Amino acid sequence: MIVGAARRRLPFLLPALAAGSLGLVLCGQGLWIHAKAAVAQVLLERAFDQSLRQGGAPVRPWRWADTWPTARIAFPRQGERVIALDGASGQALAFGPGHVAGTPKAGDRGTAVYAAHRDTHFAVLAKVQPGDPILVERADGKVARFEVTGARVVRWDASGVDPRAPGRGLALATCWPLDAKVSGPMRYVVWARPVETSLTLSDLTDRKGMTTLTR
Repeated sequence: MIVGAARRRLPFLLPALAAGSLGLVLCGQGLWIHAKAAVAQVLLERAFDQSLRQGGAPVRPWRWADTWPTARIAFPRQGERVIALDGASGQALAFGPGHVAGTPKAGDRGTAVYAAHRDTHFAVLAKVQPGDPILVERADGKVARFEVTGARVVRWDASGVDPRAPGRGLALATCWPLDAKVSGPMRYVVWARPVETSLTLSDLTDRKGMTTLTR
């Protein structure tokens, strides 16, 4: 009788089991994405440091990579930093922020644009406030310091970002809303203006070092 009752309940249990399995798969995928992003940053740090020693020459982080690290972006007040890659393709963004093609290098004339996912490498943008410093160390060793001026929510096809704009600005973009789980047409863009500096990031190894660079 127990077996018979179990069989009668089976059709009702199957949807629940399927839903539970799907939840486990999605959870596993989420954990995998974050783990891959974290591990990749370790390899990217090594490749970027090697590129610095070679005067900015591209260094692939792993043998089959079709991109390479071009900059180290630091958020001193938040105690975070991340290595950015050449290009902003979907594959590149799985491993780090991408330097959007057609925009200048950070510190050069125009507006440098970097894009990244909101739940991994640019999750920090949720904590960035006007007046916060952002430092970008390029692969050629040059360091550009910026001060956040504000943020805007825009459509992906009407961002207002002009890579040829006067000055030497910085724009960091990610998807909006910041806590959403699905993609949409809106983007969150943090804007920053240049600040004169002679600092380097070679000793930027811990939170204390990052805090020192904000002065």
